[in-house]
Formats: sequence, structure tokens, C-alpha cells
Amino acid sequence: MSDTGRNKTVVTAISKISDRPVAKEACLVVIYGLELGKKYNLNRPQFIIGRSSKADIQIDQEAVSRNHCKIINTGKAILLRDMGSTNGTYINDELIDEYVLRDGDYIKVGRCIFKFLTGNNIENAYHEEIYRLTTIDGLTQIYNKRYFTETLEREIGRAQRYRRDLSLILFDIDHFKTVNDTFGHLAGDSVLKQLANAIKGRIRREDVLARYGCEEFAILLPEIDHHNALAFGDKIRKLTEKAAFRFEDTEIPVTVSVGIATLTPEIQDVTEFVKLCDDNLYAAKAGGRNRVVG
Repeated sequence: MSDTGRNKTVVTAISKISDRPVAKEACLVVIYGLELGKKYNLNRPQFIIGRSSKADIQIDQEAVSRNHCKIINTGKAILLRDMGSTNGTYINDELIDEYVLRDGDYIKVGRCIFKFLTGNNIENAYHEEIYRLTTIDGLTQIYNKRYFTETLEREIGRAQRYRRDLSLILFDIDHFKTVNDTFGHLAGDSVLKQLANAIKGRIRREDVLARYGCEEFAILLPEIDHHNALAFGDKIRKLTEKAAFRFEDTEIPVTVSVGIATLTPEIQDVTEFVKLCDDNLYAAKAGGRNRVVG
């Protein structure tokens, strides 16, 4: 239990620790936060994660306690134990006291996210994860801006070559700074992730959803005309407005402003296309927010 009286979810592994293979090879990889891609080999009996300069894995953030959590390598399994931190330790978005780590688990300490990797060839697993980081945003687990921009360039060329429709949506969270200031950055991160998950379930397989900026998202809609893009943009707006965004026991009201653009013969490249859409997003925000302009 933490010194703040926070009730934590104790997550227990299904299999007994004694049944697990010897944890000879395991590591943590930073997938969100400072030092993105850094690997920590878990080859010692114990590691402390915290804000203290004496911590084995130091995270210099206000949301992180001086001694936040502890990793224990028993030789048969690797455990993560919260050390009474103020803001808690999360595994796969669940608040925990103690947990037996499994390959692929996501560990959130403050605003930093680690991925736990283990296996016969940890170097291969690590390099695969680094490759994934070139395309996926570590917090929201949707595509990142780099991947989106590269895909947009290809799709513009394809649409121009075959004379097919192509639409672009840019949307961002209204007054996101107020969300962070009122509820804290951990709550803001949670809102971003919840929004990404909600939208991800509403797009087609051929659509591309990405985190385009801090609180800004983008969706590429191949073979969708302007009328249908506007309709989809408004669906996103309504979905967000009606959704219940929660962080722990607090409900956070969220709305988005949406800009729409559809490719025309006059648009020559990515920069022009994005600028048109971004101008419409700005107009939506200037017009009162929680609206669609296109």
C-alpha cells in the first residue's frame, strides 16, 4: 500500500513462480519518454526505479517517487514491486502492488513506459522493438508522425496516378493544457490513449490513424470523397463528446476540433495537403471548438 492510502490492484500471475523458466535473459526497453529505445538488462538480483540519483534506473520526473518501484530477479522469474509510490506503478494500464512480469508487458512509471522483453535471443527481440519504435507511438500504440508522413506521400502519388479520392482528417483535443493542469499529466496521457483506442475501433483496415503531435491526431482515408470525410469527421467529434474518459475514479470531459481536406488536382504535394487540412482545423478551433471544418 502507498503512503497516500491509494487502493492498488494486485495482479497475480496464473502460473506459480517455481514453474517458470530461469530468467537468464530479460530487459526493459524505453518505448515512451526520455532516452527512447534505451535498454536495461535485468541481470542483477535487484533494480530500483525512481527519481533518486541513487536509483539504478533514474526517471527525473515530478510524477515519479524517489524510490518508486523495485525489480527483483529471483532466477526463476522477474517480479515488479511498488515501493509505496505516490502515483502508483502500472502494468498494462492496471495499478499493481506486486506482479510477475511476462514477455511483452508494458510498465508505466510516471510518464515513462517500458516494455519488458525476454526470450532465447534477447538481442533479436530488442532490435525488433527498436524497429517497431520507428513506426509506432509508444503511449497510444498507434502509428507515429514519421510513419504517417511517409504513408501520406505514397498515397498522394497513388491517388494522383489512378485518379482516386483521398481525404485527410486532423483533429486535436480542445483545451488539452487545461486537462493536464487540472487533472495532471498522467491523466492527460490516459486521455490520449483512451481516445486513440476509441477511434482505432471505428476506422477501416485501409485507413491510417496516427498521433501527429502532442494532442493532435491524423487519419488518412484512401478512396473517401469529401462528403464522406466530413461525415466521418463529425462521427469522431460526436464519439469523443459522448465518451466517458476516466482516470482512476475521475471522469474527464473531452471534446475535439476537426479539420478535413480532400485531395484536388491543384494540390501538388504533402505540404500543401497538410496545410489545407491544418488551416481547417485552426478554423474549427477559432470558431468555438468541438466542431468540424472542411
